[in-house]
Amino acid sequence: MSIQDLGARLIAAPQKGRRKMVALAGAPASGKSTLAEGLVQHLRDEGHSAQVVPMDGFHLDNVILEPRGDLAVKGAHWTFDAEGFVHLVKRVQTEDQVYFPTFDRGLDKAVAGSGLIDRDCEIAVFEGNYLLFDVPVWRDLKPIWDISIRLDVPFDVLERRLVQRWLDHGLTQEAAMARALGNDIPNAQSVIDFALPADIVV
Repeated sequence: MSIQDLGARLIAAPQKGRRKMVALAGAPASGKSTLAEGLVQHLRDEGHSAQVVPMDGFHLDNVILEPRGDLAVKGAHWTFDAEGFVHLVKRVQTEDQVYFPTFDRGLDKAVAGSGLIDRDCEIAVFEGNYLLFDVPVWRDLKPIWDISIRLDVPFDVLERRLVQRWLDHGLTQEAAMARALGNDIPNAQSVIDFALPADIVV
């Protein structure tokens, strides 16, 4: 499905709240961020006010994860502030203007108040691993979405991309494999195993 086709589907979808609420979900390294940015740019080119809202701003900080023993599995669904993210999504659906946190990968930290959904925003495109995820708290998002998209990427492709991601960060092949196999690949499998139905599968 082309960006143009996706954009047309989003525009045509019925809307429940203040603005169109779009979920773009998928496993780590499935291409969510790239598609979200491309889709929003297309919508803007077509004259619509659209904004990407990444889920990653709700990573719990390392100072919380480390004492819990969860630093090595950062990115697993329990290492996010799920309740806080659901609250944000509900606010974006109903309020005129909403600030949200984003994630700085260089600092490995969430940055508060660094994103903005302004009054003119017609379409909010949320992207993240757990937007269509059938476990407590995360599953509360499903009724909020006006339309949902899931990226369905073959698992062997995800594995290669996840290893390459760590190689690009300067790790050796052995270390990159260990990081991917120890955390990213299990997270990807979890996203697939507990996936809720999507309106569109790409």
